[in-house]
Amino acid sequence: MFAVVAAGVAMSNLDLFVVNVALPDMGRHFDGSSLSSLSWVLNGYAVVFAALLVPAGNLADRTSPRRAYLWGTAIFVVASALCAAAPTVWFLVAARVLQAAGAAVMTPSSLGLLLAAAPPERRGAAVRAWTAVSGLAAALGPVAGGLLTELDWRWVFLVNLPVGLAVLVAGPRVLPHPPRRPGVGRSDPAGAVLLTVGIAALALGLVRGPDWGWGSARVVGSLLASVLLLAGFLHRSARHPAPVLPLPLLRVRTFSAAAVAAFVFSVAFAAMLLSGVLWCQDVWHWSALRTGLAIAPGPLMVPGLALAAGPLVARLGSGRVAAAGCLVFAAGIGWWILRMAPQPDYVGAMLPGMLLTGVGVGLILPTLISAAVTALPPASVSTGSAVVTMARQIGTVIGTALLVAALGGAAADDLGSLTDAYDLGWIITVSAVVLAALACLTIPRPTTTQAPPSPRVPTPAQVPTVAP
Repeated sequence: MFAVVAAGVAMSNLDLFVVNVALPDMGRHFDGSSLSSLSWVLNGYAVVFAALLVPAGNLADRTSPRRAYLWGTAIFVVASALCAAAPTVWFLVAARVLQAAGAAVMTPSSLGLLLAAAPPERRGAAVRAWTAVSGLAAALGPVAGGLLTELDWRWVFLVNLPVGLAVLVAGPRVLPHPPRRPGVGRSDPAGAVLLTVGIAALALGLVRGPDWGWGSARVVGSLLASVLLLAGFLHRSARHPAPVLPLPLLRVRTFSAAAVAAFVFSVAFAAMLLSGVLWCQDVWHWSALRTGLAIAPGPLMVPGLALAAGPLVARLGSGRVAAAGCLVFAAGIGWWILRMAPQPDYVGAMLPGMLLTGVGVGLILPTLISAAVTALPPASVSTGSAVVTMARQIGTVIGTALLVAALGGAAADDLGSLTDAYDLGWIITVSAVVLAALACLTIPRPTTTQAPPSPRVPTPAQVPTVAP
């Protein structure tokens, strides 16, 4: 069962990274396409994915995570085929929007399925295994993107087809039937529209801020519309008998504190990852494949730590372990500030920082996600995981925008100006991760009478239950 869920999670996470690497080749294929048009191949996905996560998670909890996961996979596979066959750049953007909708349905329901199959005492380990798959996909994504792009950029989408079809064939036979959320009444389509358009407006303003100008009417209008729409959504959710987001979830202190910490850390994580890629390509002038190989060691640290940190969390608490991970992550960025130089020195400059940030991510993200979703009742896990994923996605958009703003004033042919701009970006990254550490320390430790079962590392005999 875990293999079927992991395949979908890996597919959607891998797609986030391989497309970034293939973007320059897409631009060369679609002659005459502006960078602004090409950017929507990434931005359209980011906006729609963030906007639909919570409504999709709510739909999974209200109906069936099993059905939602299979439908999300089917949409993702069809959209991937359309992306590969795209005759124009705007057809590709439209197919990417459909792909994002499939991923938004698939991602939260996958965790709901996994926890439905895991016994209560193994829920923490199941979440860690789920996060480990995401980390492995992140590590392989840039490398796979570079290799597939060497063949043809269309292969970054075609590779999804056999994986997705395998999930659709095996899924109906092995996936469990989790219970619906109790007390489900009529759905709230108006609330879903308010939340979807509000998050879309927020993501749009943040994504396009560096290009449109932060003070422009379009950006200010997008952000103002987002505030008004989300305020209307919260007002409606407080009064509707079956809201898209049950507000009592936000009153679960462990869940809300972990979600906030994940949001703030995602700002730092996105800035770190993009800065590493841009440094290799713009300062050291490395190829996409070589850049992918250079980035991979950091994410490769995540899967093992995601599983191994369980006993440490049981002894020290989620907040302390995640805060310690933030300090390790900050040390990696500090190393880059001190050692990175225009002359290529991968082993002495980039690699130590990449490994330290990888250790930090392995201690932070699995711990925060596990703390958040295991604090909720099983019938609300898909909605809860969607809230956390949405918070991470918005944090990623903000982190990317902040780094782009920091690098925007540097001249490409002035190495001194360029390195100063990167240092500024890394200082912003360190500031964000310090704030994340403080947020982590607000996560309460479970009391003896209320503590959920401690996450444990899967043993070989238990692998079929929660591990591939």
